[in-house]
Amino acid sequence: MRFLVDMPLSPALANWLNLNGHDATHASDVGLSRAPDKTILQAARDEGRVVLTADLDYPRLLALAQDEGPGVILFRGGDFSERETLDRLKTMLEKVPEEDLPRSIIVIEKDRIRKRRLPVA
Repeated sequence: MRFLVDMPLSPALANWLNLNGHDATHASDVGLSRAPDKTILQAARDEGRVVLTADLDYPRLLALAQDEGPGVILFRGGDFSERETLDRLKTMLEKVPEEDLPRSIIVIEKDRIRKRRLPVA
């Protein structure tokens, strides 16, 4: 799976994903550190990547546009330590089929993981 890790999340997350067989890049590594959310979504769409973020604007932007992608994995509901982020992401990757990720919004909270298919109605 291909991922684009947004600025609110650590570059260590992209490193962990790469070490675990995925193709991941951090926004800061590809010149998107100050890019607007719409630009990041378009870059992810163009490259076939799923966005990992803690920014609540992404689901709203996808819903307003009625877009079918890119997929978004949103860490929501508090500050996650780097370890908690990795643990919750690992759990999500074990539970959600990989083929669902590009067309879903996955919300990862401390006590649950929710999935919503795109486009959002």
